[in-house]
Amino acid sequence: MKPLAIFLTLLASSLAVPKDLTGQMFVFPVLSNTAHVQLTPNIEKILFNVTICLRFYSDESKLQALFSLATPSANDGLYLYQGPTGGYHFVVGDQLATFLALPNNRNQWNSICATWDSSTGLTQLWVNGAASPKKALLPGGSIAGIPIIALGQDKESYGGTFNTDDAFVGHITDVHMWDHRLSGSKMQCYMNNLPFKAGNFLNWQALEFTMHDKVVLDDKLDDKPCSGDKEDGV
Repeated sequence: MKPLAIFLTLLASSLAVPKDLTGQMFVFPVLSNTAHVQLTPNIEKILFNVTICLRFYSDESKLQALFSLATPSANDGLYLYQGPTGGYHFVVGDQLATFLALPNNRNQWNSICATWDSSTGLTQLWVNGAASPKKALLPGGSIAGIPIIALGQDKESYGGTFNTDDAFVGHITDVHMWDHRLSGSKMQCYMNNLPFKAGNFLNWQALEFTMHDKVVLDDKLDDKPCSGDKEDGV
């Protein structure tokens, strides 16, 4: 990718304005090699510990990128995606771990969190309250450099393009990221929609973002039972 293109990508993120997205979601309605949401972190620092949490809703059975973070030294500094058979994959510093037998509910909201600890390399996924076995990725490593963060796509290179092979189709909401590992109990609070401390690296209640191409910001789907209240004029 040419330096000018990288500069323009970073400039677009710098123009984003924080917004409270409570009760809303990003909709990726069509398969596309361009549609994505670029996120700007709240802080700039080298990451030695990470927790990422988000919710997604889809009926697809293909490989789908949920969250990606590229750095100048690692195209997949952090990359969380769903496999075509329902498993999940987490990449840290271009190293991959696969997690099988975790919940994958199509046409329902799935809550997923991924954690990583540099000191041991231990990483773990939580999906809808179920925890995976812990695996090791990049022990002693770090995530450094100006990040390019995207929802719904994974860049082929730092500042590069996307493709449809791993593009996401569906809805994503409640995205948070912390510069430390959350405990299991705190992740359970997130998954059960109980009070929790918002992410300090990315915060859904104060999110800086830019939407690109065919992405729509819409009200979040609500699967709670009808309250029985009459609609206006009825």
